[in-house]
Amino acid sequence: MTVALIDYGSGNLRSAAKAIEAAALADGRKARVVVATDPRELEDASHVVLPGVGAFGDCKRGLAALPGMIAALEKNVIRGGKPFLGVCVGMQLMADRGLEHGVHEGLGWIKGEVRRLAPADPALKIPHMGWNDLRFKAARHAVLAGLKPGGDAYFVHSYYLACADPGNVIAEVDYGGTFAAVVGRDNLIGTQFHPEKSQALGLRLIGNFLAWRP
Repeated sequence: MTVALIDYGSGNLRSAAKAIEAAALADGRKARVVVATDPRELEDASHVVLPGVGAFGDCKRGLAALPGMIAALEKNVIRGGKPFLGVCVGMQLMADRGLEHGVHEGLGWIKGEVRRLAPADPALKIPHMGWNDLRFKAARHAVLAGLKPGGDAYFVHSYYLACADPGNVIAEVDYGGTFAAVVGRDNLIGTQFHPEKSQALGLRLIGNFLAWRP
């Protein structure tokens, strides 16, 4: 399999690439990871991963600055049905819009908007940073197969994706209020946490993603 890891100047690509390779190897597979800046590199990919660290608007501008990349994502992911994983801000970019330092248009793949965290407990600091347990929705998604309820994942963020359709929320987390930790529909999946930093849980999720045939 070939995984296109999109490089638009945001995210720890080396860590993500190593995690993808390790997860594949653990399942007896071999994954070729292509750090993609050219939209043509998505054509030969079996899976597409969009990482993201930083502000929503900056990440969207970085993605738009790669000529033809957003159109290639639409072609290969939305129309072509290739399995897609968005990580942290890469997940948030699937929303209709982000409200971080202004209003910024997203990809519009998951109905909803990205809002600032506002924990009910004022003692909880923003950004939300560290380990928190996941709460799975009743219908378990294939990408969460083998993961135990309450497993810890590693979060670093100040904003979250508020889905318009609750059915797009696959797992939640509580940090002074419940919000989406994993979202998805059809061939799309996104994690607010960083699988590449989430040790065994993260590697299992990545392995499930690579085996996923939506």
